Parts: sequence; structure tokens; C-alpha cells
Amino acid sequence: MLTDVQSILNTNINVVDVAFNIGVAFACGLIISFVYRIVYSGPNYSPSFVNSMVLLSMITSIVIAVIGNSVARAFGLVGAMSIIRFRTAVRDTLDIVFIFLSLTIGMAAGVGMKYIALTGTLITGLVIILLVKTNYALPNRKEVLLQFSSQAEEGRSPSYIAVLEKYCKKYKLINIKSNGGGFLVECFYHIVLRDKDSSTNFVSDLRKIEGMSNINLFFDKD
Repeated sequence: MLTDVQSILNTNINVVDVAFNIGVAFACGLIISFVYRIVYSGPNYSPSFVNSMVLLSMITSIVIAVIGNSVARAFGLVGAMSIIRFRTAVRDTLDIVFIFLSLTIGMAAGVGMKYIALTGTLITGLVIILLVKTNYALPNRKEVLLQFSSQAEEGRSPSYIAVLEKYCKKYKLINIKSNGGGFLVECFYHIVLRDKDSSTNFVSDLRKIEGMSNINLFFDKD
């Protein structure tokens, strides 16, 4: 047992290499946090989260340096760190990506793989910026929710259909409910406008139709 403890404590530590690896992790952490500041667009921006990414890369590199090739140290650190409880909820999926990226880059820097750490940080950072800034994940067609109230018309096509066909690439009735004793109906449509800038004229033409009221357009966030 004593021999095992001595083998854990007797490690060949090169202070210069450890300091250099931590410096690489620090530089990569700064780049990751800078990329996050560029692409983040939510309402809950947290400076402490940005600082945490830089520190997380550095701390991970230190952890990897401590573990080295020792399985005993790895299990010891897992047991010690299992005591920690993080209660901050991660609301954005992209935040999880940045946390995992910081951990991975810190691990690479901790074992001295400086080229992997730096290259991985730069390439991944550029890809994240391109995906976010080019709106790659957004759908080509953006549906808009149209809500309005109209007089019930029996036996013929509603008057507003002609306006929908004029301004919309497509439209789909998703809900309709009776209001006002059955003579007034409230309609909900999913529509795709031919030109988003024509929304004002679209609403104006709908209002010209007799019996139309309470017209609302709900746009998704870009």
C-alpha cells in the first residue's frame, strides 16, 4: 500500500512544460470565449459564463497533467470531483457545445498536444461563426402565423382567400373557432409570404374586406 502511494507521489513534473500547456489552454480558452461573444444573440448573456470557459480550459489542462498515466489518480480525482454539484441550468444547446469544447481543448493542452489544441480551437471556432452568421440552421421558408376574425360565409369561398393567394406562396388553415353566436369566426393560418416586406400591404388589403377584424401577424425570431 505504501509503495502505491509513493508511486503516485513520485511523478516526473517538468514545470516549464506544465506552464506552457496551461498557457496554450489559456490562449485557446480566450479564442473560444471570443467566438461565443460573437455568435451569442440570446437575452441571458452571462459574463461569468464567458470567464468560466477560459478558466475551464485551463483547469482541465491542469487536471490532465495531474492524472498523467496514473489510473489511481484518475479514479481519485473522479471521486473528489463527484462531490461538486453544479446547479446552474444551461438553457441554450450551444452553451453545452462551448462547455464540451473547452473541456476537450483543455484535455489536449494538458497532455501537451498543443497543435491539436490550437488547430482544433481555430477550425471549430470558424465553423461555429460560419454556421451562426450564415443562419445555416434556419429554414428557407419561414412560416408566419396569421390570426383574424371574420363573418361566417356559407355556401361560397371566403372573400379573404383571394388576398391570401395574392400575397402568400402557401397558406394552411390550422384552427377555426366560432365566436359571437356563430356569425363571427376566428381563424388561424400558417402562411408563407411571397415577400416579407409586403406584410403591411397584406394586412391593409385584409382590413378592406367587409367583416374582417382583429388581424394579427406573428413572425418567428430571425
